[in-house]
Amino acid sequence: MGERIVSPCVGVCSTTLGDRVCRGCQRTNDEIRDWPAYGGDERRDRLARIDRLRGEIAARYLVVEDAALLESQLRRHRIRFREEQPALSRAVELLRVGRGRIRELSRYGLAGLEHQDAAALHAAIARDLLAAADRRLPTSSDATDLPTP
Repeated sequence: MGERIVSPCVGVCSTTLGDRVCRGCQRTNDEIRDWPAYGGDERRDRLARIDRLRGEIAARYLVVEDAALLESQLRRHRIRFREEQPALSRAVELLRVGRGRIRELSRYGLAGLEHQDAAALHAAIARDLLAAADRRLPTSSDATDLPTP
């Protein structure tokens, strides 16, 4: 039996509402549909790309000052994360789940770059994540094999 690599799904799939990229896990419609058919290497590759995207976007808004504290808070609040998941990607999950309850980012090992609260950070990161993920979708012209005149 092969290695089990869990889906990055967080149970808030916005693709059912018409989004081409899920606001919860940042996977495209095709990635969500094809996930069960992917092998372990393909799943690891897709997760790594999502983590890189989250890290690039989150780094615009916050810094992880204490990765161990962040991890302990994720465990304490039972927020799912992967052992190999980078700290900034983990921080995105924390903000998604706790944005309405987090009062002091420093208690979670985080610092906002522009002194925003957790809700404002989450909103900005989510907006930029969706825009960046949407840019990686193929355009309708990519899907055609017709020669140009």
